[in-house]
Amino acid sequence: MCGISGCFGKRDEVTINKMLDALTKRGPDDRGVYAYGDMVLGHTRLSIVDVKKGHQPILAKAGRAGVICNGEIYNFMSLRNQIGPGASFKTGSDSEVVLHMYLKEGPDFVKKLDGMFAFVVFDGDDFMLARDPVGIKPLYYGYSKGAMYVSSELGAMSLADVSEVYEFPAGHYYTPKEGFKRYYSTPPVHDFILTEVEEASSLIRQTFKAAVKKRLLADKEIAVGSFCSGGLDSSLVAAIAAEEIPHLHTFAVGMKDKDGNESDDLPASRVAARHIGSTHHELIFSEDDYYRALPGVIRKLESYDPSLVRCAVPCYFTCKLASPYVTVVLTGEGADELFAGYHYMKHLPPDKINAEGRRLIGNLHNINLQRADRMGMHFGLELRVPFLDLSMIDLAMKIPARLKIREFNHAGESIEKWILRKAFSGTGLLPEDILWRYKVQYTQGTGCESLGEKLAEDEISDDEHERLKAENPGAFLNTKEAAYYFKIFKKYHPQESVLKSIGIWKGFNFAEEREPVSGTFGDELVHDYRGIASG
Repeated sequence: MCGISGCFGKRDEVTINKMLDALTKRGPDDRGVYAYGDMVLGHTRLSIVDVKKGHQPILAKAGRAGVICNGEIYNFMSLRNQIGPGASFKTGSDSEVVLHMYLKEGPDFVKKLDGMFAFVVFDGDDFMLARDPVGIKPLYYGYSKGAMYVSSELGAMSLADVSEVYEFPAGHYYTPKEGFKRYYSTPPVHDFILTEVEEASSLIRQTFKAAVKKRLLADKEIAVGSFCSGGLDSSLVAAIAAEEIPHLHTFAVGMKDKDGNESDDLPASRVAARHIGSTHHELIFSEDDYYRALPGVIRKLESYDPSLVRCAVPCYFTCKLASPYVTVVLTGEGADELFAGYHYMKHLPPDKINAEGRRLIGNLHNINLQRADRMGMHFGLELRVPFLDLSMIDLAMKIPARLKIREFNHAGESIEKWILRKAFSGTGLLPEDILWRYKVQYTQGTGCESLGEKLAEDEISDDEHERLKAENPGAFLNTKEAAYYFKIFKKYHPQESVLKSIGIWKGFNFAEEREPVSGTFGDELVHDYRGIASG
């Protein structure tokens, strides 16, 4: 994983170097800057594929073409074979395939990429920006004095003196000639196709195992591990990875209450880890540990949304735990959106459940995926999300809601993600108690659900809460918890350009779907960073 920054319309190497300074933790292993004409490209590298030779920017055509890329292209070897003998590869890096595919086929080649990515590629004066289909990897842009700047994080963008920062929309590419062009949309709901339990189960097993295994891509010396909270999602991921990696490193965190009782995830994770034979690591953090970590989490997370912050803190501790052992970590993000894992979905009309899941997939880049990227990158970790493989998304949109939320016992209680559990039940992959474990939110399972709210009540008076709401009417500070996080966020991100990018002055209803703007860059494309409740 890496950090990227670029400038178009001005040869501003000074600013690009400053932006790279802010992205060092995204790429602690290497750094490169290249100027061509009136553009400058910068890259910080976390070495995973072709550790020795994969320095970026990767150049071709005697320096007249090149690429910087943040992410992983899982099908790069098959694409490399398709390019043919005419291309001269200098590295074994998956990122170099982006450059040669662009030179051969033009911008539409992005539809062939299977991976998570944000990249800039150029050929002479022509260039292209692109972001992966669901926004697993971040990308932002803004303008200053006629030049366009791009980068992986909001904090780096603030160093470019841009008037506003915009989020590059997921599933789009951009060229100066075409403007924004959508190349991917979440598939429509056709949930009348896979109505039989056995057929759906078989396809889930086959598709998900392939999705996990392709995400083990790394050089031999790079260690790959997995989160394993003892919940269904991460435990499934870890179990499949453990079939390929002996003594897989797995990680879980949690708290103890005042009586010494452990939070739910800790004992469950041990059961799962023992079954799959992983080398398991756990971290028990205290209330004081939580409060000490909170300001740094908000700063790095680049958000003050309470639901996102709450989940980011245990994620921070899990990444901290994992970083001495591995460079790549598999996680379970996306399962709840695909298989109706949120408890509130049980109260929706059945014909609305899959539509709600589809909507949530389109918002993940601002919530769970933002959390995973920022917390992982803070510790030099690349987090990979097999549930968000495009084949898994497509499959989930074909499975009816009645197979996702289904009656579980004689008392008439229903359970979420039923078909995902059923697909692996009886296979021996995991203990049945783990497969059918009742879902708890990440913060509940780790025992820290109410700590932020408790702290905010102590730190923010009623008068201060009302003052902050009045001074920042677009900031959605409806609770003291949100107000407290906002104070911390603003301390670290005081620039008006960054505040505008998260909707402080241009807020809108995040629950409404908004189609990204087609055409050229402009003030009309503003994205909000207020998350919805995440489990």
